[in-house]
Amino acid sequence: MDIVLIGLLGGLITGISPCILPVLPVIFLTAGAQPTAPGKAPEVIHARRSRPYWIIAGLVLSFSVVTLLGSLLLGLLSIPQSTIRWAGVAVLAIIGVGMLFPGFEQLLEKPFQRLPRRKVGDGGNGFGMGLALGTVFVPCAGPVLAAIIVAGATGAIGIDTVLLTVSFALGVAVPLLIFALAGRSVAQRIRGFRKRERTIRIVGGIALIALAIGLAFNVPQALQRLLPDYTSGLQQDLAESDAGRSALSLGGLITDENRDLDKCANDAPELSSCGTAPELSGIEAWLNTPENSAIDLQQLRGKVVLIDFWAYSCINCQRSIPHVVAWDQAYRDAGLAVIGVHSPEYAFEKERSNVESGIADFGIEYPVALDNDLSTWTNYRNRYWPAHYLIDASGTVRHISFGEGNYDTTEKLIRELLADAHPGVKLPAKTGTTDATPELGSTTPETFLGSSKDRNFAGPGDYRAGSRKFTFPEHQSKDTFALSGAWTVETQFATPGDDAQADAAIRLTYRGQEVRTVVAGSGTIEVAVSGGGTRTIDVGGTPRSVRLVESSDPAAGTLDLTVTPGVQVYSFTFG
Repeated sequence: MDIVLIGLLGGLITGISPCILPVLPVIFLTAGAQPTAPGKAPEVIHARRSRPYWIIAGLVLSFSVVTLLGSLLLGLLSIPQSTIRWAGVAVLAIIGVGMLFPGFEQLLEKPFQRLPRRKVGDGGNGFGMGLALGTVFVPCAGPVLAAIIVAGATGAIGIDTVLLTVSFALGVAVPLLIFALAGRSVAQRIRGFRKRERTIRIVGGIALIALAIGLAFNVPQALQRLLPDYTSGLQQDLAESDAGRSALSLGGLITDENRDLDKCANDAPELSSCGTAPELSGIEAWLNTPENSAIDLQQLRGKVVLIDFWAYSCINCQRSIPHVVAWDQAYRDAGLAVIGVHSPEYAFEKERSNVESGIADFGIEYPVALDNDLSTWTNYRNRYWPAHYLIDASGTVRHISFGEGNYDTTEKLIRELLADAHPGVKLPAKTGTTDATPELGSTTPETFLGSSKDRNFAGPGDYRAGSRKFTFPEHQSKDTFALSGAWTVETQFATPGDDAQADAAIRLTYRGQEVRTVVAGSGTIEVAVSGGGTRTIDVGGTPRSVRLVESSDPAAGTLDLTVTPGVQVYSFTFG
């Protein structure tokens, strides 16, 4: 009952949040706008009384299925994550065109008229449109939706997860159904609207097409950024209630094992007591241990343990790892045990040989766990690369630090815990490793070239999966990238097309003294820095992060890269 109530309340709160606004006009207008029956002359048919219910039912069904199973199924089939969304956008556009031009709608339905079904299309109950809306419906992320997404992405789907998902979807549906019923009521009861049902149908079609175009260009997300989320406080209160904590303990998000981690504030200057450290679960393999044997935290009682979540191509981790390596070397003999939990961000980071090369490059000698399914990552409710969890000799988490920086505090607390665990121990001098963390906002944000996480694209045109020719914009804004020539954009990277020859190029306007790119494949990259030098980078072997801007180059400017076919470019990072 707690799960159902929390799901319903979370859905109701989400249903009145700003992110619902883009779909409201469509639901309001189309609930009272009826398709023309196929095989008949274009005419206006009064909308069925049940149409609003069918629209919302379709939305609830497809949203629930896509949220829970979409990522899992697409991953198994190796299909880009955006496939379902683009299919939904296309269906909405087609329905919108059909509402504008009944003849086109009849043409679309002709192939299905011989199927043994009752009164094909006479009335259009709206269920199909609801299904399409559910695939593109992206409500504001709150703690309830986060729990559902984590469960779906990790495959931890049980009856509790299904109950939470369905109740959440029903909660969201209530405000939407009110709008749908209002739209039908207005269309049927107000004389001015009854006389203009054809006009309402046209406006509804235009609204559908506008929504499809807006979704294609991420207009709803831009609108959400402009409007304050006046429901965030309600969402947080719901999640922090006793019933909320209990209901959201599914999918590994919040469990009895990790519930007390909330007692540790990020980068707190003093030690806290945040519950027994969760176990290292679902580890695919161990590296840097005797005979690659597994490590159980129980075996390390009596030692101070530092768990470092990292990924070898992550620039933030690359700046953090020298500190972790230094702490391991300095304090190992004093009772510190460091464990690196390698949680991949990219598919190539799951390859054991690639991680082994990264370990060698960084000089890591402490044990490393391959957390390829993000099981331990989820067990610790982690969301950051890097993240440090400091555990005392009794197995209690005492400090958490997310992201880069705050190394002096972390080292100070390591020393305190070592002194508590081994009174009289003689500690070495502090490591004094230079903190290279850039000031927040002083560099270009991390930039991804894959279609699933693209950001900072300067155009012209849109940026989506597929093969086409690009051109540089006439004027390019700061902190953006643009492509020129023939490129194929995949889910996680972009690569020159087979016919690109030597014309595939990237232009990057950057801020940061250290600019790196994650690349894979085989070929070369010609790098030209405005006001700086030029160089050629050979790409081959293990996918890795390579530096593009040297310390002698300008800390801000334009970077031009000529990329040969066979090279895969994943992202740019700045420091």
